[in-house]
Amino acid sequence: MFFYSTRNQNQQITLSQAIRHGLADDGGLFVPQYFPQITLEQLDPQLTYAQFAATILAEYFRDDLLSSELANICQRAFTFPLELKSLNSNTFILELFHGPTLSFKDFGARFLAECLSYLSAKQKTTILVATSGDTGSAVASAFYRKANIEVIILFPKGQISPRQEQQISCWGDNVTALAVNGSFDDCQKLVKEALNDSSWKALGNLSSANSINIARLLAQITYYAYTSWKFILAQSGNCATGFDCTKSVGFIIPTGNVGNATAAFWAKAMGFPIGEIVLATNQNRVISDYLAHGKFTPRPSINTIANAMDVGNPSNFERLSSLYNNEFAAFKNSVRAFSVSDAQIRETIVEMQRQFNYIVCPHTATACFAARQLEQQPWIIAATADPCKFNTIIEPIIKGKLPIAAQLKSLLNLPSSSLEINANLSELNSILENKNHATN
Repeated sequence: MFFYSTRNQNQQITLSQAIRHGLADDGGLFVPQYFPQITLEQLDPQLTYAQFAATILAEYFRDDLLSSELANICQRAFTFPLELKSLNSNTFILELFHGPTLSFKDFGARFLAECLSYLSAKQKTTILVATSGDTGSAVASAFYRKANIEVIILFPKGQISPRQEQQISCWGDNVTALAVNGSFDDCQKLVKEALNDSSWKALGNLSSANSINIARLLAQITYYAYTSWKFILAQSGNCATGFDCTKSVGFIIPTGNVGNATAAFWAKAMGFPIGEIVLATNQNRVISDYLAHGKFTPRPSINTIANAMDVGNPSNFERLSSLYNNEFAAFKNSVRAFSVSDAQIRETIVEMQRQFNYIVCPHTATACFAARQLEQQPWIIAATADPCKFNTIIEPIIKGKLPIAAQLKSLLNLPSSSLEINANLSELNSILENKNHATN
């Protein structure tokens, strides 16, 4: 299979090339030629998650350098549980935060790290990543001490939680944390500028671990596909084929950069039993406003208590829009979104604890709020992060202490360090040049 840019379907490259490049030469994002169609009745219910992932991703990797490694990549990447919990007969929580850094980003970051580790065996790679919180820690953990790979993480200074910052800046070795004087959008813009800088493109050793990287989305397809398949399999009862293809389940997904949500739409395009997909955003309402007015208008991001979703120019909008041939009517017919205020997030956290004795992070709370506005049907809410990462926000709301997960506890007392830079390419280039010289 080949992959092409959202801005030019005539230039096609292999999956390995797309993973290494991160961003297309024209500034677009890579998408697959087509979405493989899965025959659900033929999937073995006894497959482990890693085996399932390798099975459904095989076509994307066909004839690629990584094809023979796919099963091992999945086995090494997906080593933690995926848990689905019931709130009531119609509402379920998909806990995506049981990985090493307690967020859904662990799925994509670890998968990408395994891919690039193989591809970098003979050529050094420098990974650039912009983060509004959870991506940075997941990437740092996934790439830590990977041979022949340097990682540089850019985060907006003072705009992520203290525990998120600790998880990003406590690694050292091949991981460098940069505190940028600016917003997440400034960080993301710097990464894109560097990836498109002619001098770095000539060296061919820069890539990105943001959700602009196709490997991140391929990994994220797997948990929507797996969960919908298992959910409907359990609902199929005495269906003669063992799987009732007439049934489906909806997903409600907190989103900022729209990568996680796009992966759900891709899983649906592959034929998995996914019904409506609803997006929940914070007060950064670019997607909601697009659905209301038909014009995509990026703007400076607004700081909210759901900080990992503070994105004013979501990169993966291009991918999601391209799925509908960039036609607004088709997009509007398939996508629904809710914008949730900080006050509504706080109210929802309180209500979730009161009604279900279940504590959610501020991001997951946006999806829980959306669920309360929707008609009764089976809905699965994507829970994106462990609440303990946001203790300074949640504890005053619930008026109580949160238990600290073991994965986080082991990192809190480690020494941390970061470099402060302004949001301009020349300062980032200086860091890149120093790293490049140090390892050559």
